[in-house]
Amino acid sequence: MIKFFQGVTIVFLLFIIWIIFSANTGGNNIFFEFVNWLPFGDKIGHFFLFGCLTLGVNFAFNFKKFTFWEVLPLGTFLVSVFVLIEELSQGFLPNRTLDVADLLADGLGIVSFTFIGNVLSKKGFFGLRVTNK
Repeated sequence: MIKFFQGVTIVFLLFIIWIIFSANTGGNNIFFEFVNWLPFGDKIGHFFLFGCLTLGVNFAFNFKKFTFWEVLPLGTFLVSVFVLIEELSQGFLPNRTLDVADLLADGLGIVSFTFIGNVLSKKGFFGLRVTNK
């Protein structure tokens, strides 16, 4: 089952990279049209995109935790660093704007889906269990 989560997570990460590339280059697609039509669609999108990515990465890593800090799953840390770099880079791009509300929505999604993932993994969701290795 881990291989399945790894594959789905890689595909989802590629989807997010495509969205970021499209936004950075000023492209327009059906995803952006839907987000713009939906009230608070941008913030909802940030919440769910990076929350789901966090959930997928954590399951793909079987909720591996840092050996020196066993509270934070490795996947949550990696997605958080990715999000922080991506959001801060927007301040340097002409087609993008650095928005603290986007960063807040990203963070809320990451925290929420880390919690959901921890609950699911402790209950043995799809046979996965939290490991500290």
